[in-house]
Amino acid sequence: MNQLPAEIFKAYDIRGIVNKSLTADVVRRIGHALGSLAAEQGQKAIAVGRDGRLSGPELAGALMDGICAAGVDAIDVGCVPTPVTYFAAYELGCDSCVSVTGSHNPPDYNGLKMVIGGTTLALEAIQDLKRRAESGNLKHGKGQRRQANVLAAYVDRIVSDVKLARPMKIVMDCGNGVGGAIAPELFKRLGCDIVPLFCEVDGNFPNHHPDPSKPENLKDVIQALRDTDAELGIAFDGDGDRLGVVTKNGEIIFPDRQLMLFSADVLSRVPGGTVIYDVKCTRLLAPWIRQHGGVPLMWNTGHALVKAKLKETGAPLAGEMSGHCFFKERWFGFDDGLYTGARLLEILSRASDANSVLENLPNSPSTPELNIKMAEGEPFTLIDKLKAAGEFVGASEIITIDGLRVEYPDGFGLARPSNTTPVVVLRFEADNAIALARIQDAFRIALNAVWPGIQLPF
Repeated sequence: MNQLPAEIFKAYDIRGIVNKSLTADVVRRIGHALGSLAAEQGQKAIAVGRDGRLSGPELAGALMDGICAAGVDAIDVGCVPTPVTYFAAYELGCDSCVSVTGSHNPPDYNGLKMVIGGTTLALEAIQDLKRRAESGNLKHGKGQRRQANVLAAYVDRIVSDVKLARPMKIVMDCGNGVGGAIAPELFKRLGCDIVPLFCEVDGNFPNHHPDPSKPENLKDVIQALRDTDAELGIAFDGDGDRLGVVTKNGEIIFPDRQLMLFSADVLSRVPGGTVIYDVKCTRLLAPWIRQHGGVPLMWNTGHALVKAKLKETGAPLAGEMSGHCFFKERWFGFDDGLYTGARLLEILSRASDANSVLENLPNSPSTPELNIKMAEGEPFTLIDKLKAAGEFVGASEIITIDGLRVEYPDGFGLARPSNTTPVVVLRFEADNAIALARIQDAFRIALNAVWPGIQLPF
């Protein structure tokens, strides 16, 4: 059998450049393998949704052709946010779904986020899928293709669950992503007055990159908060599974601090519950969770890996620094930027001054996520060398569950290989600017020692 391009099979999903590494034929073959896997598990149908990318209709069609070739039905739920595709698996009772999405990547990318029998495919399961497609270990049949509209049920479910204590006026930036097709209506029904930014779905992303984890992509929200009487700003990524939050004063509330707010709220109803967070999050989070009666659990970065840990532990809540947030309490446990935004406003609407609630959450001087760009494979080699030979004098703990997180009494430094792009991800936090500079110096020395001449972004 023809080999499939190895580079598209990532740790948590499939992702590639359209008509280069990711073609309709490649996606059809992956669909046949997915359908075969589903059939082996006794699954009868797979829900398929797609984001607003221009390549979406063709690739979703090819995917469904492949699924049907395995004798499994394909249910087309249309152009919807990724969390709506996840919701469809529950709403339609099929337990399996695929979102055709490039997430927050440039317009020429697309990919697949896959759930079979209630389990998100990740790591070895994605490699197994590749091997299955290449070896021809496939089922054959004639599945049916049909359509279903779950958008109304999704909106109704959130509106019935989330109640705002008062109306709120908010700036909403959808970044021309697929969230724009539903978020304005959802939040209006929740009782919000919306100042919309870039809510027209446009796969060219003409205004800015749809990634609210990058501060430069929140400039328009900050300006709109200055120009209007809206009290708060929110932003979604390209496929609607991540949330960005900005206060009236233009302060970005990064997701690890959002998670503090959610932890306090959820733990008030689930005392003793576990809250999972990834290695990039603030070290102020664990004591906060304990203070509110919960059990903090640091885990690997990656939406699929966090979902697996959520399932394993029965935790009511999890979150990642990237903006993925997972509510199991009152929701389904999948990452959903729209639902996360609704839960945020539910909490903030109870206060007369929503911004003071956010701005008074514990905070420390820190860097945003910094990236060292390298060749394919090099980030993992670098981190292995750093683990083996890196010297960090004065460290109180070195955590190696995902890269290298070096804890000090007054801060931490992190270096980990990205599982999605060939970069080393860095993040630093400390009690004050002097400590922050000292920790960065320690990493600068250690990185240069194991990789001489390395170009550092700090």
